[in-house]
Amino acid sequence: MLDLTQGVAVDSVPNDGFVSGEVNGEAVILSRVGDEFFAVGATCTHYSGPLAEGLRVGDTIRCPWHHACFDLRSGEALRAPALAPLPRYEVKREGDRVAVHSLLPASRGEGGRRPDEGRRIVIVGGGAAGHAAAQIVANENCKVVILTADASGPVDRPNLSKDYLNGHAPEEWIPLPQPEGVELMLNSTVTAIDREKKTVTVNGNALDYDQLLLATGADPIHLPIPGADLPHVFTLRTLADSRAIIARAESSKRAVVIGASFIGLEVAASLRTRGLEVVVVAPEAVPLERVMGRKVGEFIQRLHESHGIVFRLGHKPASIDQQKVQIDNGEAFDADLVVMGVGVRPNLKLAQDAGLRVDNGIVVDEFLRTSDPSIFAAGDAARWPDRRSGESIRVEHWVVAQRQGQTAARNLLGKQEVFDAVPFFWSAHYDVTIAYTGYGAGWDSDHVSGDLDSHNAAIAYRKNGRIVAVATIFRDADSLRAEAAMERGDDAELEKLVSDGASL
Repeated sequence: MLDLTQGVAVDSVPNDGFVSGEVNGEAVILSRVGDEFFAVGATCTHYSGPLAEGLRVGDTIRCPWHHACFDLRSGEALRAPALAPLPRYEVKREGDRVAVHSLLPASRGEGGRRPDEGRRIVIVGGGAAGHAAAQIVANENCKVVILTADASGPVDRPNLSKDYLNGHAPEEWIPLPQPEGVELMLNSTVTAIDREKKTVTVNGNALDYDQLLLATGADPIHLPIPGADLPHVFTLRTLADSRAIIARAESSKRAVVIGASFIGLEVAASLRTRGLEVVVVAPEAVPLERVMGRKVGEFIQRLHESHGIVFRLGHKPASIDQQKVQIDNGEAFDADLVVMGVGVRPNLKLAQDAGLRVDNGIVVDEFLRTSDPSIFAAGDAARWPDRRSGESIRVEHWVVAQRQGQTAARNLLGKQEVFDAVPFFWSAHYDVTIAYTGYGAGWDSDHVSGDLDSHNAAIAYRKNGRIVAVATIFRDADSLRAEAAMERGDDAELEKLVSDGASL
């Protein structure tokens, strides 16, 4: 690998890219922005993605795996899912050469400190949005409290149905770092908001706030069928849920997963990886057809079947007992373990009871502010005006929730930042990861470029002729370029990315 301490020719560092190398044994990327040069660590602080395979956009670098975005000048993590900054290095130019030298002190991150130590920001919810918000407001001189009904602190929820559930991610990977100076109150149920007094009622006691962030998330749906409350029947939302499923799986041979949602199929893959026989029962004819289209849905079904998953599609569960699950055609399947993955419902009661505007979500403006200027909302429960679609939307994606938490936090601090991030999520099935960029609800046509079964494809979802979302399989660079094109409204670039034969 190129030793950047020895220097490189100035002309070898492209204005729209970077040079990869090492500094004292550490992977580093050297970038040029006009006449300035910057060097940062080459490994994403989220899941250690290779930034050298990422995308330069202006003075930022984006990770190819999960679209984290970093500032090349400061190393700061600008957008989730990465929350920790990159290491940054001293760069010196001498004539027509530029060299990278010693590691620089860590950048402080968001804003300067403010003289408002008496101000209290209360965050209701310890999920993606609440935790990401706390990371930012913790840097300010204000009191920050997270209230969560969970028994554990914030965790890396995507892992709960993926590598943690299948046994490949150790326990220490799951907790998210607790921001210094933030008070985390576990097992804390908030039952009321008094907007006039600016208090929340938590475990029967009143807690004052100056500003409030509602990151109440969503709860998994429990089907109202006989046997749904038996001890071997689970849903998956929390770390406790994932641990309970793992504990049951260790003494089980057969599982039934109810629902062919992303969560349901990820659970099915994880349980199959653990060696269980798995049957998936779902009412649709093709898994994920409504979201991903028939061709992609059929590919996902083939992928799971190649690993031994049995599907019973076009059917609903009728009842569950201690030994089996019976479906609506009378067929029954032995099951030591049952997992319901049939969707979630946003937690709106707290906001609704407080008189905030609610419409299948807590309604917020472009700054994520509710109908009460002292209260913001972010994450699965928030419905916001999306400038690209022109619609008011609510999205249940981990990265969206994190990015909303970040924007809401900045606006709690008075920065007036518009939330306009392009929605992004990923879903892992065995060794295949699908990356999805955009907002495709209501799409009316889909087109596959490449070969799904060879795991090299891009899928365009159009609405009224315009591409509104792009899914990719092992085309990470295309996924990043699609995100950047959507941000700047470049429909021509999107068309180029998803054209037949495109594989950048």
